[in-house]
Amino acid sequence: MQWTLDATHTQVGFSVKHMAISTVRGRFTKFEGAGETNEAGQLVHATFSIDAASIDTNQEQRDAHLRSADFFDAEQFPTMAFTSTEIEQDGPEIEITGNFTMHGVTRPVTLKGEASAVVKDPWGNTRTALTLEGRLLRKDWGLTWNSALEFGGVMVSEDVKLSLELEAVAVGVPVAA
Repeated sequence: MQWTLDATHTQVGFSVKHMAISTVRGRFTKFEGAGETNEAGQLVHATFSIDAASIDTNQEQRDAHLRSADFFDAEQFPTMAFTSTEIEQDGPEIEITGNFTMHGVTRPVTLKGEASAVVKDPWGNTRTALTLEGRLLRKDWGLTWNSALEFGGVMVSEDVKLSLELEAVAVGVPVAA
């Protein structure tokens, strides 16, 4: 079965330590994705793309800096993309490994989490969802801007936590009358 993301019920978030003392959380507001499940209902393939300029940390000056060449360089690298290469699922537990391209660099990333049951919504659509988490080191994708702090830390942690709440709708499945 083919699936497409329901963007109105999907969240693509991240968090990173700021000055080694607090956590800044953000999200991307423009993205799309698709997946495929086998007859047993297990995910066998997934793709995802994110509009880098859609970053939102609830602070416009910081968002503009993140869009700049110091970080995402959204003008030169407008899209981040993920394509699965291996998916392991045991009941609701799921681990998805794939190639993640950001800032012109492609490296493997593993996301772990939970797959929900397949349900019919009140309008007859077939839906499912994934809750996934992962981590990456931003320097591995060439995002190296930082500033040393007087007390010995740095302005922005290298470690970025990813948090995805994905809801998908089956494609080509007739809506119940």
